[in-house]
Amino acid sequence: MIDFIGQPEPDSIRPFSRATRAAGLIFVSGHSAPHDPAKGIERGATAGEQVRNSLTFIDQILREQGSSLQRVVQVTMLITDPANYAACNEEYVKHFPDGLPARHTARFGVPTEAMVGFSCIALAAD
Repeated sequence: MIDFIGQPEPDSIRPFSRATRAAGLIFVSGHSAPHDPAKGIERGATAGEQVRNSLTFIDQILREQGSSLQRVVQVTMLITDPANYAACNEEYVKHFPDGLPARHTARFGVPTEAMVGFSCIALAAD
């Protein structure tokens, strides 16, 4: 059985679920930091701020499913500019104090001004 979490509206420009849950795992789609200036939500001015805000958002998605960043086993970090790699890593490690999950990094380009985004796989709640 697969649970689809946060299904998009039928006409959404983002045709993917926030996450899916199957076989004891939660698969979180790629997300950058939330950004909605009309609501006073800014993604962050620096790569480090965007890492913090992105991972906080992903942790929220996981917690809604009874999991957390501490149960993440694999992460994909998506960056737009390799020059931000060190700054991203400096903030990233702060979010995994109990051990760093497996990770790969890829360069991405989407029609936003996001500098970084993440997807991950986490263990679901016991």
